[in-house]
Amino acid sequence: MEIVIRTLAVVGGIAILWWGYRALAPEFIDIPPVRITGDPADPPPAQSLSAHLGVPLVEGNRIELLSNGDQIFPAMLAAIETADESINLLSYIYWTGDIARRFAAALARAARRGVEVRVLLDAVGAHKMDPALVQSMQDGNVQVAWFNPIRWYSLNRFNHRTHRRVMVVDGRIGFTGGVGIGEEWTGNAEDPDHWRDDHFRLEGPVMGYLQGSFAENWRQATGEVLAGPRVFPRIDPVGDVPMSVINTGPGGATSELGFSYWLTFRRARERVWVATPYFAPDPDLELGLTDAARRGVDVRLLVPGSHQDSRMIRYASQTWYRDLLTAGVKLYEFQPTMMHVKSVSVDREWSMVGSANFDSRSLEINFEIAVAVFDRDFTEALDASFEADLRRAKEITLEDIEARPWFVELRNRAARVFREQM
Repeated sequence: MEIVIRTLAVVGGIAILWWGYRALAPEFIDIPPVRITGDPADPPPAQSLSAHLGVPLVEGNRIELLSNGDQIFPAMLAAIETADESINLLSYIYWTGDIARRFAAALARAARRGVEVRVLLDAVGAHKMDPALVQSMQDGNVQVAWFNPIRWYSLNRFNHRTHRRVMVVDGRIGFTGGVGIGEEWTGNAEDPDHWRDDHFRLEGPVMGYLQGSFAENWRQATGEVLAGPRVFPRIDPVGDVPMSVINTGPGGATSELGFSYWLTFRRARERVWVATPYFAPDPDLELGLTDAARRGVDVRLLVPGSHQDSRMIRYASQTWYRDLLTAGVKLYEFQPTMMHVKSVSVDREWSMVGSANFDSRSLEINFEIAVAVFDRDFTEALDASFEADLRRAKEITLEDIEARPWFVELRNRAARVFREQM
């Protein structure tokens, strides 16, 4: 009898854990399209993407690629030091180390000289931040807020994290991409302690929509609606780059990011190059990549190698390797350190960058930001960066997959069960 009771207790415990997992798991969102009309040789789908997602195609901008902390952090800190009106910083990750202290000090100095400074941090992503840094910013008149702090009465929204990285200075200079504020992002990807990542400096009329990305999450966290010329100044064209800013969040019948990638893969004529630190796609996106490869598109996928900060997602991602390689996708694992770049390049003509990963969290439940850039020069710069990363990566082949021990495959399949929480 005792054995029966213990068995029932174990089964009941497992059932409760599984129920909890399913309760927190995002509702699976289908990407409804199955075909596309029009000539595949048409120009890049700027108008199609803008129309389907209801996001403006904004002309007259500039964008600069910044590689690794040695380029990224000096540019961001310099913008903070020159601010006159406002600084709005939103980050999923704000951790520890000298760079965290330098940002806190620079933001506090700006606030003391009369700049409106707001810092919004995700309550889960930035949980490792030193409380003394928060206090130092608040002592300097920086407004610090936490997005979706953990409360017993809002556990059903626990997964609704803001994964966005946005900084806007005076409403005119903006930064977005994959970088968090922490020692891992300093340096030049020279060793396992210094991650590989890209960030992007933007100027021009598109800044209003980058500011809107911050303003949406700030309103949700504080109830304050941002308005006025200190945060939304009139901005004249400063360049010739058209862009669309895609801000996404939980809910809705269709994943806007998923649709964007689907359209990207289906319209590609020559090549699609993807860099992502976390690869756990839903079936539609996997099919988009494999279909593109089968029709002769040069599809390349760059992911982290052994230096991966999440073993679970590394194991799960390997379960897709066989199908990708069989379809003709070229697959690479970055070797020197954690690869955290998030970019998609298409046909040497246009690209998408931002905070999103190829996983369920980014596509279905996080607040994310992506910037579609319709410019050949910028895309060529992104491609050159991608090719440089491939020279530091190992190409994975079907022979590598076949050589795996059976227990590695079993481990990977077990990890994939939890794809919806990755």
